[in-house]
Amino acid sequence: MSTYNPLNALLIFLGFSTLIYFLFRPTKGWFWIIKNNYRINEKIVIEDILKLLFHSEDSEKIVNTNDLTRILDFDNSLIIASIEKMTAKNLISLDGEQLKLKPLGREYALRIIRMHRLWEKFLAEKTGYDKSEWHGRAEQKEHELNAEETNLLASKLGNPQFDPHGDPIPSRTGEMQTVNGVPLTTLAVNTIGKIIHIEDEPEIIYKQILAENIHIGSHIRVLENNNTRVSFFSEGEEFKLAPIVAGNLTISILKKDIINEENIARLSNLKENETASIIGISKESRGENRRRLLDLGFVKGATVSIDLLNPLGEPNAYLIKGTAIALRNNQASKILIKKIN
Repeated sequence: MSTYNPLNALLIFLGFSTLIYFLFRPTKGWFWIIKNNYRINEKIVIEDILKLLFHSEDSEKIVNTNDLTRILDFDNSLIIASIEKMTAKNLISLDGEQLKLKPLGREYALRIIRMHRLWEKFLAEKTGYDKSEWHGRAEQKEHELNAEETNLLASKLGNPQFDPHGDPIPSRTGEMQTVNGVPLTTLAVNTIGKIIHIEDEPEIIYKQILAENIHIGSHIRVLENNNTRVSFFSEGEEFKLAPIVAGNLTISILKKDIINEENIARLSNLKENETASIIGISKESRGENRRRLLDLGFVKGATVSIDLLNPLGEPNAYLIKGTAIALRNNQASKILIKKIN
């Protein structure tokens, strides 16, 4: 027959009390941590759904519940619960399986898109992150700011109208500039134009564009356009793309007599014993990187030549204003030149 042991009872009580404390202590208890994480995840899911619906409706695409569970990387039960809450809050409507934004939902979506594109602008202008990282990092940061903080970020950036990919940034009232261009795939041979937008989704296609070292703001001349290949001449190089990739480039058509694109090249194309005059720095070079190149002497009108070619490929040394400056090909490709015969 067991006997009552006060010490054991005390230990059990203390252990149970400790467990209750760690479970339910204010703000830091496991229960509250799990609950708050659920709320955070639900907020992210709602905002990702709104943004996806906005872009889909802008492209005249229909989205249903199955599309969301397939596209979004969240638990299906959380997506369904979020849809129910969004419907109750009058953000979206359900027409059978089809989801549609309501005016409140569209306003909310524009706020998230504004935050995302402002973050991309910030990452491009104020940090050293590679452009392949801008979109992913902005995807994380877009859920963090409130309206006041977003407006402060916009003010610090000078209230930009376009992000580094050429997408319009919504104003605080939801207004956006129009992108006046057409897809590269629609242009006839010998059309002259300027790249004004590079679509960064889907990621696999965007990475192919990055690998080709294609720059926003570059002038182009279409060389070939058919069902298997689109090729164009730009800044001293010929680029060849599959139509599915070329479709992610938006071009503003230019008159042929306002630019002679044959005379523009990239410093990375300069050969030994050639001399060139600097035309300018590509819009692809931003922030500190742009200022550094200007400080090094790569200003409009300066004369530049090869000082030393690296047998390993890069960096190469360029002679400018009597000083040898070493640049990698990626840096040199953003400096535009006109070769001097």
